[in-house]
Amino acid sequence: MFRRLAALAFFIPAAYLPLLQGQQAMPKSLQSSLGTMDKSAMPENAWIDLRQTSTEHSTTQSSPAWVEAVSMTSSSASDGTPKTIFRIRVTHPPGDFRVLFFRLFFEDKADAQPELTAWDELGSQILHSGPLGSGIVDLPTSESLIIPMNGVSAIDVEVPGDGKTIRGAFLDWMTSSEVVHPVNAEHRDVIPEPFSASPALHSPAQDAEQFGTVTASLAPETIPIGETLEKGGAFQFGIESQPLLALLTFEVASPRIDSPPEVYVNGEDAGPATLALPELADPGYRGQSAALTGQMRFQYTGWLRAQKIIAGNSLKAGTNDIIILSGPGTSTTAIRATQIQLKYLWEKSDYVLQPGAE
Repeated sequence: MFRRLAALAFFIPAAYLPLLQGQQAMPKSLQSSLGTMDKSAMPENAWIDLRQTSTEHSTTQSSPAWVEAVSMTSSSASDGTPKTIFRIRVTHPPGDFRVLFFRLFFEDKADAQPELTAWDELGSQILHSGPLGSGIVDLPTSESLIIPMNGVSAIDVEVPGDGKTIRGAFLDWMTSSEVVHPVNAEHRDVIPEPFSASPALHSPAQDAEQFGTVTASLAPETIPIGETLEKGGAFQFGIESQPLLALLTFEVASPRIDSPPEVYVNGEDAGPATLALPELADPGYRGQSAALTGQMRFQYTGWLRAQKIIAGNSLKAGTNDIIILSGPGTSTTAIRATQIQLKYLWEKSDYVLQPGAE
């Protein structure tokens, strides 16, 4: 499977840069709008375990007061196929909280894609998500939604089958603050994921060039990949001249964190990519062990950003090939939003010539 890049041109994505820890220069009007909320007034977040375990192995869950009840019922769809509905009843906590962050953890199966529906007290539907997950690869994953909560009293997670593909849900109320961004950078809508996860990666709609850096999309869609070259995600593209450096960026579905995808460039093994990992408190981490006393390996059940630096001399003027394989021990996974940046000299390049260095 080769994907032809017709014209490798130009784009550089906007980057979100944290404020420096040292001296800061911010207008007083902006400073006053940030960090003024009373931390003690903030409602707790909620992790709700929706796995179906036997009574002898289950324990009573604790949750914040604004989670009133959690229930599970079985029903049938209009065509008679069985379905399961998890209902989470919520009440609004004290304070001006109107938007809820909802992250659902589930097995991404083509015949069991869950959907979310929000209801008011009268039983009227406020919103509906549509099918979640890609349905392409059978992997544990998670999806995040932002739900306006005006009038909402219950949230249903509806899934075909017996509901055993649903693992859990993380809920947290959201606040807003003033946001600034450079006028010449691409404006992106970013869901502020908890636990410092990277924002979702989007393939550039158009190629562009800035400051000697050329960026282009290799494939925006989701592509299943395996461990062998025959099952890898293969991309073919042409460039006019050899770059100084290249950066391959993509997202990978539910990888083992100690076994990132492998990258091959023009037939040579370039080594593993680097994963951008969120905090270990993230419920997306799932342990895998043959015994509780053995060494546990961890898989991240969601999409993670992966990057690989490629030496400039690994590429050539003309046609180039890149193949991405799943990491060792990972039989199948998927990648999406695959893109590449090529760095060239430009009139304001910052570099230092070191005498005697090769």
